[in-house]
Amino acid sequence: MEIKQLLTFKMAAENLNFTQTAKMLNFAQSSVTAQIKTLEEELGTRLFERLGKRLVLTEEGRKFKLYADKMIALADEAATAVKSSEEQGGTIVIGAQESQCTYRLPPILRKFKSQFPHVKLVFQPAHSDQQTRERLLNGTLDIAFIMDVPRPDHAVTVEPLVKERMIMVCSHDHPLLRLTKVLPSDLEQETLLLTETGCSYRTLLEESFQKAGVYPSTKFEFVSIEAIKQCVIAGIGIALLPAMAVGKELKAGQLMELPWQWSEGDLYTQLAWHKDKWLTPPLLAFMECTREVFRAEHLAPSRHLDIRDEVF
Repeated sequence: MEIKQLLTFKMAAENLNFTQTAKMLNFAQSSVTAQIKTLEEELGTRLFERLGKRLVLTEEGRKFKLYADKMIALADEAATAVKSSEEQGGTIVIGAQESQCTYRLPPILRKFKSQFPHVKLVFQPAHSDQQTRERLLNGTLDIAFIMDVPRPDHAVTVEPLVKERMIMVCSHDHPLLRLTKVLPSDLEQETLLLTETGCSYRTLLEESFQKAGVYPSTKFEFVSIEAIKQCVIAGIGIALLPAMAVGKELKAGQLMELPWQWSEGDLYTQLAWHKDKWLTPPLLAFMECTREVFRAEHLAPSRHLDIRDEVF
């Protein structure tokens, strides 16, 4: 079993198209087919099957994909470990929410790339904190930014970076601005503009409504915070968003803050990784760049915390 075969299998498993895989790897299609066949013979099982015109992974293929990812990652780690810092390359796969990518990551990336110009950074969406944890556990993410309340986890190490302030926003002429305090009951007839299912602060907001016995009549779900903000500005509804995402619009008067009483728990932006993850020099450098940027903005706590400490 060769790394070349594993790389070909990984690409084919993700594309489910041998022709496309051959083009991406600059191989002849016959070479891709031969490598997969050799791998199947060595394993003694089928990894792919054709259903009509569709190529799909077998159950064994799905299981093997998890191990192939780990073996490829381990090979990359081994190669990285013997290189000097000037030569180090490789890839770091990072899970992050849209808000983190937009408002927090640019200065971190600028700092990191100046130190490791040959390291490739791949960002993947992290809409659900639970799914993000699962992807850290199965090795498809190297590290992730999550926004959540403190949750003990024996397999994932979590380092809090900043406590987030949540803001309920509305348009500049919304009737609820007349209230000195907004309660769940005041929002029952309002249109709520929500992030995707699985988002931690959406989950907490919906739990607060359930506890109060309030069920808002209209909900719209979006995949983009920017889309939510534009809809709020247009007077379509109200939304609960992190303060970091709405500062510019609040300052410009495009959005207004409602006196919503957030009592569902403290949310933290946190850096998370598998407790057994081998932290390569580039990955360690990325983590340190992250801490330095947060410290420079007077956001980060003064020491590292593991979520199992349960001290915040």
